[in-house]
This record gives sequence, C-alpha cells and structure tokens, in this order.
Amino acid sequence: MFPQLLRRSRSARPVTFTVAAAILASGLCGCQTAATPDVTGSLGEKAETNRVADSRRDVEVYRDRFHANPKDADAALQYGQALRAAGQRSQAVAVLEQATIAHSGNKALLAGYGRALADNGNFQKAFDVLSRAHTPDNPNWRILSVQGTVLDQLGRYEEARQYYASALKIVPEEPTVLSNLGLSYVLSKDLPKAEETLRRAYRSAGADARVRQNLALVVGLQGRFAEAESIVKGDLPTEEAAANVLYLKQLLHRKQNARTDAGNLPASVVTGLD
Repeated sequence: MFPQLLRRSRSARPVTFTVAAAILASGLCGCQTAATPDVTGSLGEKAETNRVADSRRDVEVYRDRFHANPKDADAALQYGQALRAAGQRSQAVAVLEQATIAHSGNKALLAGYGRALADNGNFQKAFDVLSRAHTPDNPNWRILSVQGTVLDQLGRYEEARQYYASALKIVPEEPTVLSNLGLSYVLSKDLPKAEETLRRAYRSAGADARVRQNLALVVGLQGRFAEAESIVKGDLPTEEAAANVLYLKQLLHRKQNARTDAGNLPASVVTGLD
C-alpha cells in the first residue's frame, strides 16, 4: 500500500558527489540550490567534458527521432531523458509535458515528466504527477523513492520516510532507497541516524559509488575526517581517490561557514531513477 499521503557498479570516472551537494543545499554545509545543481566540483575535468559531449550527442540523436515522429511516446520519452541528462531541464519539462497530454495514460511518460519537474524545482507538481505514474495495487519502488525525495525537498521529512519505508517493503535493503533515506535524516539534522542508514546501504552488494561518498560526507560532518577520508578513498585508483578527498575537504570547509537551517534538496541527487 501507499503511505497515507501521496541513488550500479562504480563508474570509471571520478565520483561527482551529487548527494554531497544536496547536503550543501540543505543549509548544513553550503549554498547550492535546486536551480544550480552542478556538483562536478574539481573532479575529473576531462571525464566531465566527455560526459557533456556524450549528452549533447544524445540530445541530437533523440531530437531527430522525436521530430521525425512527435506522436511517438517512446521517442518523446527518450528525448526528454536526453535533455535531462544534458542539463536542459526546462526543455525536458516542455517536451514531456506535451507528451503526457497526448498520452495521458502512459505511466512511463508520467514518471519521466515527474522527474523532469523535480529537476526543475517544481516539487509539488512533480509529486502530484509522480502519484499518477503508478497505483496502490501496482506500486513502483523507484517512484516511491523519488516521491520521498520530493517530499524531503518540501521539508516534509516524516511523510517522505513513509515512502522510503513502502519502497523498502518491495525491495528490502535496496541501497539507492537507503541512500535517499539517509539523506532525509541529514536534512532533518539527525546525523547519527543518517550514518546508521548509510552504513546499511554501504554494506549492500548493490551499493554504488554515490553511497560511499554520502557515507564519507556524513562521517566527516560529524568531525571524523580521517575515517571519512578512508571511506572516500576505498579501493579507488590513487589519482581518483586524491581528487575525491580534495573535493570532500572543500565540502566540509563550506560547512564550517554555513547556516544550520534545513533547506531544499536538488532533485539531481535522487538515486535509482536514471
């Protein structure tokens, strides 16, 4: 049942701390906002340049397919997803909005549209759209998880955790859901609970590099930097580990001068819904 109210294997390129930037946005340690979720920092300039180039190529390919047949729901979804990946959030919203009007019952389009709205900071509308993307008798755990994240963005932490709990009933100990739940505790400034939850995610065989970075940051936020550095290095190659440690230091340095009130969490941190 839904609640009462309606984050793979490690990439070869250096991790970009997407969820870490979300913690910055929370007011616990920095100034990122939902409108500016670029969190690549100083890590992997060459890899990031290649990623951007790949995203632009994808946009061109899927744009051509979409324009060849604008009524094709799958083409619209792929184009919208490519726009999202390239950071063209407003365009993604526009494409997917029109597609959902033309295909009002298409749940995949509704899910894509809801994620695009969340990317663009339209959190309440994103939540409403995502609620139509699945049903209580056939819930989608990934959508439940992103609905939880959207509620976190709205400051409705207890409600958000009902969604994570529902997702975890479907996929127990799923690391991407646990990662989002851990971040929810960070936003409500319960760092011990955040660490406990992220350690559960970290122990999972399916945990990806983002879980490692989230755990390292939460440990660092509690003043245990040597331990955080050990976590963030893990078994990474020397150069990649050094870059990640450097960026972790930058994040924690921002925290020292930050406000302590919780704020919004960029939708770009959502795990398990790419």
